[in-house]
Amino acid sequence: MNNKQVGNKKRNPWAWIPTLYFAQGLPYVAVMTISVIMYKRLGMSNTDIALYTGWLGLPWVIKPFWSPFVDIIKTKRWWTLAMQWIVAIALAGIAFTIPTEFYVQFTFAIFMLMGFASATHDIAADGFYMLALDEHEQSLYVGIRSTFYRVATVMGQGILVILAGLIEMNSGLEPVKLHVVADPATQSVTAGLPQFATQTEAAESDELCFVATTDMLQAPITAPQTVDDGQGGTMPFAEYAALMLDSVNNMNVRNGFVKGNIASKGTPAAVAATTESGFTKWVRETFGEERAVAQEVSNNIALAAVRLNKQPAPGEHVVLNVTYKDGDQSIKLEQNKLSTRFEFNEDNWDKPAYLYFEIDHKLTERTEASFVGTSGNIPLAWLVVFVTLSVFFFLVALYHGWMLPRPASDAPHKDTDAKSIFKGFVDAFRTFFTKMPFWQTVAAIGFMLLYRFPEAQLTKIIQPFLLDPVDKGGLGLTTGEVGLVYGTVGIIGLTLGGIIGGIAAAKGGLKKWLHPMAWSMSLTCLTFVYLSYFQDHSLLTVNICVFIEQFGYGFGFTAYMLYLIYYSEGEFKTSHYAICTGFMALSMMLGMIAGWLQETIGYRHFFVWTMICCITTVGMAMLVKVDPNFGKKKD
Repeated sequence: MNNKQVGNKKRNPWAWIPTLYFAQGLPYVAVMTISVIMYKRLGMSNTDIALYTGWLGLPWVIKPFWSPFVDIIKTKRWWTLAMQWIVAIALAGIAFTIPTEFYVQFTFAIFMLMGFASATHDIAADGFYMLALDEHEQSLYVGIRSTFYRVATVMGQGILVILAGLIEMNSGLEPVKLHVVADPATQSVTAGLPQFATQTEAAESDELCFVATTDMLQAPITAPQTVDDGQGGTMPFAEYAALMLDSVNNMNVRNGFVKGNIASKGTPAAVAATTESGFTKWVRETFGEERAVAQEVSNNIALAAVRLNKQPAPGEHVVLNVTYKDGDQSIKLEQNKLSTRFEFNEDNWDKPAYLYFEIDHKLTERTEASFVGTSGNIPLAWLVVFVTLSVFFFLVALYHGWMLPRPASDAPHKDTDAKSIFKGFVDAFRTFFTKMPFWQTVAAIGFMLLYRFPEAQLTKIIQPFLLDPVDKGGLGLTTGEVGLVYGTVGIIGLTLGGIIGGIAAAKGGLKKWLHPMAWSMSLTCLTFVYLSYFQDHSLLTVNICVFIEQFGYGFGFTAYMLYLIYYSEGEFKTSHYAICTGFMALSMMLGMIAGWLQETIGYRHFFVWTMICCITTVGMAMLVKVDPNFGKKKD
């Protein structure tokens, strides 16, 4: 009897792998991404959001330290189902504490609990994957599990947020709509903050509603060199834009729409000189590319104002959230430095709340974008989102309770007393570093840390390279074009590469495909060497290059994931795989130097450097030892 099944009830992997890894991705997105959006919509400051949510990633960082308990106590199937039930209950807890007065403290505590449950679910699900499938099936489905994990991240960040937006839009006042048109033919707009024509505008409406200075805001694409300073002189546009940013913030804070501090004025155009270290200077002079100093080009700006048409009832607070709806994302509503959440009441209803838009100077043709301001019941919207997630997880837990196989190898340790558990805990870490001869262990850990070294650096720089203007060494794409390139073509290439890599490894085994996959991770970096030297900003060319690079990365990453599984084989495979993923997370942190290095030596030489770093990818693949039969289908 196959040890991957019990009796004759072997489950088709397609019946549980997609749902298992979809369920693995959703809690991570809920904790790390959806929580940030929810807190922002509920009015928390950026400082508090960063402080609170910054701690929420802790469970995934330290999960290797309790992975041995998952290995020793109970079965991986039990842990997987138990964590899904806990996540379902935690999601319900978040939903029903959102409307409370102390929602921040309650939801944060539950998010942290859910983070530990989700990290434990990751440990158990990955261990169960290795126990329920043979080596050939593990190779075949490694791309499928990654694909459905990515689908969960897209669903979480997309559809669930859209659901909250729809509830907000349909549960409050009539949404206020703003249409921004960037047109080269448009003449320069009037400088200064926009004002309403009269204080009684739209007062004829009996219903409380919002009114804007205009529903169609038109602005030129190219910013003027100088603008009138209001005192008979002129000032550089960059200085004017910085002053307007300060003015918008100050007025919104002063009028009570936004909680925050009034910005101190000064000389916005003045840039503090930075002291360059001797080492940075040496690197720049020795390895940096020669390029003329690029002239800074400012994005044009457009301003609009919104207010209520009449006074709300005493004690009533009307919250307006303004967000992007559709159109060209190269027209951006500034929200990194400014709040786009405004709170109106009986005292400030007739004062203007200002919005600040930026227009990408790299645009060449007329384009437009729509924005919408909603005042719906925000707590209700997010309550519905988390109730929906909770119901989904209850259903997933029920489904997996019936559908997950019961492999004979998924058995708990016989001895579960305190002494045995402690010994098993120590043995799990000891055996990780002693399961191979010393130099093979060193090579294995080096592989985990350095196989992705080029990609760890590339991921930090690719999008800035696509966005930066040509005279700075970039391709000068607009924000909307970059969103298209990486949001569609890049994801398609990455997904196809992973799936095809899994199929290939299942046919020939990991050892046969390890070196070709390592070269795939390496050679596809050449696409950015080409783009940086020829600066071919044709959208077709960029899409082709990004597709090739992402496909190569997805294909090559298959070998990395399979090697982690291969190294984890043995008594404590669940614990060992969790430790391997810890090294994987650490490997991506090695890319922290990328920003400094690129700014020091330039884009061209930086991408050449990443090609040199590919020696680590190919070299480590040559050093590690792999069983020739691992991943192959056995007769």
